[in-house]
Amino acid sequence: MESIGVLMANPPTYTYLVEELEKRFTLYKLQNASDKTQFINSHKNSIKAVVGNAGFGADAELIDQLPKLEIVSSFSVGLDKVDLAKCKEKGIRVTNTPDVLTDDVADLALGLMLAVLRRLCESDRYVRSGKWKKGDFKLTTKFTGKSVGIIGLGRIGMAIAKRAEAFSCPISYFGRSEKKDVNYKYYPSVVELAANCQILVVACALTEETRHIVNREVIDALGPKGVLINIGRGPHVDEPELVSALVEGRLGGAGLDVFEDEPNVPEQLFGLENVVILPHVASGTVETRMGMADLVVGNLEAHFSNKPLLTPVV
Repeated sequence: MESIGVLMANPPTYTYLVEELEKRFTLYKLQNASDKTQFINSHKNSIKAVVGNAGFGADAELIDQLPKLEIVSSFSVGLDKVDLAKCKEKGIRVTNTPDVLTDDVADLALGLMLAVLRRLCESDRYVRSGKWKKGDFKLTTKFTGKSVGIIGLGRIGMAIAKRAEAFSCPISYFGRSEKKDVNYKYYPSVVELAANCQILVVACALTEETRHIVNREVIDALGPKGVLINIGRGPHVDEPELVSALVEGRLGGAGLDVFEDEPNVPEQLFGLENVVILPHVASGTVETRMGMADLVVGNLEAHFSNKPLLTPVV
C-alpha cells in the first residue's frame, strides 16, 4: 500500500501513529508545509485518504481539493471537523475511534469532579507554597452523594454515570430522546436538567444543535453552588457566559478539559481557585492513544483491501 497517499491534516505530534502510517502508506504532513495550498495541489492526485483528529479534519474546501479522496479516518470520536454531508455526497467513507477512549474520558470526568469539589489543585499549591506551616487548609465540599446530570447518555455519558453511581450519586440526563433501557431520571430540556442537579456534565457530540447547549439560562439554572464539567467540546459551552458566571459567583465551579478556541483559554479563569483547567487531555493516555492509532490504521488498511471498515460512520 506504499503507493497510496495519506494526508495527515493534524499536526504529526503522536509519533506512534506517524510511524505506523509511514510503514504502510506514503504520508503527506500538511502542517509541515509552508504553503498548504501549493502542497495540496502538488500531491492531490496521490492522496486517497485523510487522517484528522479533534482539532483538524476534512472540511468542504479540503475535500474539493482532493479529487482522489476515498476515506477520512479520524483520530478521535468527535467528527465536528469533518464535513459528513459532503463526504456522503461524494461517496467518501468516514471512520472514527469510538469505545477505546471511553474509559479514559469517563475517568477524567470523575477526576475533574473531585478536583473541583475537593480543591485538589489548590490544596497542592497550598502545600508547595509553604502555607500549610501557617495553618490548615480550608474545608472543601463533599462529592459522594451529589446529584449528577449528564448531557448526552451515549458511550461516554453512560460510563460517567456508572462511575458516579459508585459514589452514591443520583443520576439524571438529557438527550435527543428518553432511553428505555436505563433507570436514570430523564429531563426533556437542559435547563430542567441543570435545575435538578448539582454537577452538570457535558458529554454529547458537537453538532449545530448542541453548539452553546450550555448557555446563560442553563448556567443560571445550575446556580451558585453548581459545578459544570466539560469533557465534550469547547463550543458546547457559551464561554463568555461561563467566564462571567464564574467571576460573578453565579456558578459554583467548573472543571474544563476543552475550550472554544484551543489552545487559547480565557485568562480570567487563571486566577479562579474553583476552576480546574486541563489542556484537552481526556483521552491522553499511552494505552488509549495507541488503541486509537491502531483503529485509524486498521480502518485505512481495511478500506484499501476492500474489507469491511472497523468503525464506519459514513
